[in-house]
Amino acid sequence: MISVTDLGPCFKRLGWVLGMATAVVANAAEVSVAVAANFAAPMQAIAHAFEQDTGHKPVLAFGSSGSFYAQIMNGAPFQVLLAADATTPEQLEKAALAVPGSRFTYATGRLVLWSKQTAGVDANGAVLRTGSFRKLAVANPKLAPYGAAAHETLQSLGLLQTLQGRLVEGQNIGQTYQFVASGNAELGLLALSQVYTEGRLSQGSGWIVPAHLHRPITQVAVLLNAGRDKPAAAALLAYLQGAKARGIMRAYGYEP
Repeated sequence: MISVTDLGPCFKRLGWVLGMATAVVANAAEVSVAVAANFAAPMQAIAHAFEQDTGHKPVLAFGSSGSFYAQIMNGAPFQVLLAADATTPEQLEKAALAVPGSRFTYATGRLVLWSKQTAGVDANGAVLRTGSFRKLAVANPKLAPYGAAAHETLQSLGLLQTLQGRLVEGQNIGQTYQFVASGNAELGLLALSQVYTEGRLSQGSGWIVPAHLHRPITQVAVLLNAGRDKPAAAALLAYLQGAKARGIMRAYGYEP
């Protein structure tokens, strides 16, 4: 039989564990994050791991970098921005809306020509030249860096003018994906992360666009003024640079 005296150390250890758990909950906070639409899938996975590991809860909003720029300029209280480019965070810093010195590249993105049909896209993207499709979805190049990369790719291939009448524009890369997934466009120039996981296409067929056909899609994070002196915001930015987050990014086709 175990005496009450014997249970003393157990109760002490249990009390210490409960105390630590209470401290984690007490120190946990929400962090408001504006996330470029191309990074939605990996960021949801990263946010889940981050909350499990730290107790902090990311509140995610997805959209185009250009739209987020306008919202932040007009007072949107995001604490962290994960842009799809380098220019937007730099502009926000110049406008005194982001913390100086907090910018860093968190990922380099890749573009893919994708069809939800298993034989819709060949291994070299030659379907763009055959013209055997009605619509090609791209993101708005003025708002979305992946849209700008899509236009640069078509320009490099000498096809921008030829295909101009077949282009259908999404306001962000998320909407562009929906055009293709719904069948409103047979093809789309998308973020690889939208259709790629665990080292392969999750469905359909695609051609990963060679990087030399467009400028690098350098994705930069920045701490916004609303996140200054917020431990949860600082913790998230540090977490993005850690091994677990980088592993998730690679699984979705990004180079951290």
